Formats: sequence, C-alpha cells, structure tokens
Amino acid sequence: MQALQLDAIGQPVVLREMPTPTPGPGEILVRLHAAALNHRDVFIQEGKYAGIRLPCTLGSDGAGEVATHGPDVPADAPAVGARVLLNPGLRWGDNPRAQARDFVVLGMPDPGTFAEYIVLPAQYVRPLPAHLSFAQGAALPLAGLTAYRAAFTRAQVQAGERVLVTGVGGGVALLAVQLCVARGADVWVTSSADEKIARAQEHGARGGIRYNTENWVKTLIQLAGGAFDVIIDSAGGAAFGPLLDAAAPGGRIVFFGGTLGNIPDLPPAKVFWKQLSILGSTMGTPQDFDDLLALVTEKGIVPVVDEVFPLAEGEAALRRLEAGAQFGKVVLKIA
Repeated sequence: MQALQLDAIGQPVVLREMPTPTPGPGEILVRLHAAALNHRDVFIQEGKYAGIRLPCTLGSDGAGEVATHGPDVPADAPAVGARVLLNPGLRWGDNPRAQARDFVVLGMPDPGTFAEYIVLPAQYVRPLPAHLSFAQGAALPLAGLTAYRAAFTRAQVQAGERVLVTGVGGGVALLAVQLCVARGADVWVTSSADEKIARAQEHGARGGIRYNTENWVKTLIQLAGGAFDVIIDSAGGAAFGPLLDAAAPGGRIVFFGGTLGNIPDLPPAKVFWKQLSILGSTMGTPQDFDDLLALVTEKGIVPVVDEVFPLAEGEAALRRLEAGAQFGKVVLKIA
C-alpha cells in the first residue's frame, strides 16, 4: 500500500510503499478513501509535540470501507464492505472524567490514516453517517469529538444559552458552532477575518467580530445582547484575559488548546467574583464519540471541507493548514 511517512522533524512527508497491515484478533482492516489533517500533524512535523517517535505514518482522521475482519471480531462490528469512520482517541480508559496514562491519539506513535489501509481494534470503527461522503466523514472525528466534549460534556451547553466560539475557521471551532447551533444555543464567533465570520453565519452563527478590533469584548456583548454563558477557546495566551470580561456571571470558559502559549495574566478577582468556571478538555470518551455521531445523524450536520488534495500532495496540504487560511477541514483523497 501507499502511505505518507514522516521520517524526521523538520522534513517533508514522503509517499512510499509500505506493507499492507494484517488484522489480528478483534481487529478490522479498513480501506481508507479519505483522511483529514489536523494541526497536530503540523506540530509533530515541526517537533512541537510531546513523545514524538519517528518514522511514522501521520493522520488521525479517516473514513473508508471495511476490507476484512481479523479473528474474534465482535458480532456487532461493521460488516465487510460497510462505510465507516474511525475514532482517533485510543485507550481512553475507565474514568470518564479524564483519560488514562496510556491514552494516545491515532497517527503517532500508532500508524495513522495517511495511507491506503489501516488496522484498528473493532471498538474504534463506527458506521459512517449515511448523509456524509467519505471526505465529509473524514473531517468529523477528531474535531467533532473535541468540540462535542468541550461544549456538552465539560461546559454543559444548554438550548437558549449564549455561546462564544473563538477563532472560527479551524475545524474544531467550526464544528463547535455547528453542534451548539444544532442544540439550540445562540452562537457568536470571533475571527481574524470578516469573511470567516460571514461564512460562520452561513452555518448558524448569529454574528461575530474580529478579535483584533479595539474594545471587541464590549462591542460584541452589545451586539449579542449580553455577556456569554459559555466561551469555547483554543488559543490561550494573552488573548485569554479578555474572555473573563466576555463571560457572564456564573459563566463557563472551556479550552482545548493553547496555540498562543501560556496565559500571562489571570486576575483571580475576575474569576471568583463572577463565579466563573474555567474548564480544560482534551478529545473525548468512546461515549462522547457515539453521542457525537448520534447528534450528527439526528440533525444532519455536515462538516465543512475546505479543500481536498490527492494523497501524493500531502505535503502541500500540510502547508495550507500551517498557513491558517482554511475554512473547515483540509482533506486527503486516497485512491
């Protein structure tokens, strides 16, 4: 089979022939038709990720068809030929409140989805919602799981609440908008570009503001008709401080990333006097994943695909993601 391999930090990915894996007991061999990129792939390539072990086939998100079963696969596993997608959160463990020490994300150190075939335990292979194409299905798992847990398991977003999603345009933020809108929340966004705000409105957001606008918090609160019950963030850094002002009394701020680095200024009085909850979130449990798929199926949610590249052009796809110009998910088509 063909696979995109990263051999060393700071090097481009290389398309090469690899042995097709053979499923063992309880495992399923999936022929992949599409794989989606995540910033995790770029961070690994740049050496900005913990526990890097190379060479490795990158890629956490994939959708395709069941090629064959290994022995002793559970009776309820997807049948050979079934359209499926993959849960990229491996070995979460028994505690739904936090992942186990041996939890990993698919695509390093385990071989990932930038390949024609992949083997996974049957428990991580789920039916692809019937209304999604392979490319749309590949765009869902990691971003959708992260957004679902942050919004609903951790922040407990309720219908009618006012929700702010920062940095819309990336895959997780955009799916957070779609999922919260589907649950009846009043969703607003920030972005670096008016165009991305306008496109988020096409997916249900009420409106938004550029986060580089002077006094953006005060202006957005006026536009939204009040401060925010829930704020969903992935940046951290110096941009986190204004979120304390944007939050309503008793509000919840949940974040799943730190692309802007450590938070330099967090005045305690703003947190305790407003009775704020600051919540961390990472990926999600198997139950979170199944609940995500149920919501996507019930509401007909379609993940936004930014651009599709052939597998052989994986390096160009990584550079598009790195540039940050995308709206939605960058996807690889696997012949």
